[in-house]
Amino acid sequence: MSDRCIPVTVLTGFLGAGKTTLLNRILTEPHGLRIAVIENEFGEIGIDQALVVRSDEEIFEMNNGCICCTVRGDLIRILGNLAKRRGKFDHVVLETTGLADPGPVAQTFFMDEEIKADFRIDGIVTVVDAKHAAQQKDRSGEWREQVAFADRVILNKADLVDEGALAEVESVVRSINALARIERASRCDVPIRRLLDLGGFDLGRAMAIRPTFLVPEYPFEWTGVYAVGGPASLEIGGDHDHDHGHGHGHGHGHGHGHDHGHHHDHPEAEFVALALPRADDAALKEAAERAVRLFAEPAAAKKSGQGLPLGAHVAVHTGCHAVSLALEAPKDTLVAVFAQHAPEEVCVHVKSGGAELAPALERAWADGHTHDDEVGSVGLTTDRPLDLKKTNQWLSGYVQAHGPDVYRLKGVLSLEGRDRRYVVQGVHMLIDGREDETWRAEERRVSQLVFIGKHLDRKELEAGFLDCVA
Repeated sequence: MSDRCIPVTVLTGFLGAGKTTLLNRILTEPHGLRIAVIENEFGEIGIDQALVVRSDEEIFEMNNGCICCTVRGDLIRILGNLAKRRGKFDHVVLETTGLADPGPVAQTFFMDEEIKADFRIDGIVTVVDAKHAAQQKDRSGEWREQVAFADRVILNKADLVDEGALAEVESVVRSINALARIERASRCDVPIRRLLDLGGFDLGRAMAIRPTFLVPEYPFEWTGVYAVGGPASLEIGGDHDHDHGHGHGHGHGHGHGHDHGHHHDHPEAEFVALALPRADDAALKEAAERAVRLFAEPAAAKKSGQGLPLGAHVAVHTGCHAVSLALEAPKDTLVAVFAQHAPEEVCVHVKSGGAELAPALERAWADGHTHDDEVGSVGLTTDRPLDLKKTNQWLSGYVQAHGPDVYRLKGVLSLEGRDRRYVVQGVHMLIDGREDETWRAEERRVSQLVFIGKHLDRKELEAGFLDCVA
């Protein structure tokens, strides 16, 4: 890493720990740095950018989804654009979703050659919720990963628990990461100089935590390379008991213990097809990095009989009937098909002239990171003003009844008779609401609220939200 590399601070921490609070402090304190901010969040609608203080700093919001999964390509694209404007800022702050494993995030800065030439990780700062750490540490593998990779741990909300509880949380943190410095805080009130100049990410320690750290993780599981001599088609779905004869046996060696959780019933499968100059591992690896960027783009829905263009990210709905897509490739072309799932899971075949083609080369990719499928989000939006009393009563009642399953709620609300935005944030059974900045004249006054957690009933939440309309 040369001194000309732009330093990057990664802010991580479980849902509701206080990452956005810390980010706002970084943006408002007089540290003299020009900062570019990259945000990523988990949820149906984007709320975090509305919660960040309005400043002169540049803020880039990535597609909703996990930064360590499908939006890795988005991260590479944004960093690439920032590198072209390096004179405009001094430091990058990257705030991850509360469900992100920071390992693959850090990995990007070591695996992508262009990014490695222009950026270096200055440090990973993990915010831990002292009030809820005891219940989160046993329910989330991500919580433990976030602590393990930290260079600094901010033990936030220290004012909400007693000394005994704080000491217990510190002991848990130390048992996972004995080297990270721990800072106790209330509303993340840690001196910024202790967070933005940590001197670099320790690759050796990362390798000790996860020996497979430098093994790339991808948003796809399998690739088959086919020599297409004439018109060909990609067939997906149909008989899942058919013997594919691929012979690679997907016993993935997931490097860090996440449950893969795939089943043989995928309602949707995603694909990218790319032309290869030759059928060897080097060409395949180069194409895989291009595919990462393509998987970060929205997938175009395709139906049977439509085409699969080279260099496009497409999605098909699979089921009892096979879907056939025409491969839009020139004659005598090597085509690499990148599949979101293994062939035996979604029944993948490439055919030409009525005969199935055998892959000239195939590879299963490491796909070690998955999330708990039970965790989901519900986004609520209305342009009608809300009644504050009704809203408070509804939210209080809901978290009293469902608090353990509400990992996070956050929103910006437009209230009847008020010219200021109303910001609401909650974790489990704790809710905080306060008036924020005045709505700007050009802004559309819209109320947006996001719930993240388990067993969320969309209809119940939508009905309760609409009952709060003034």
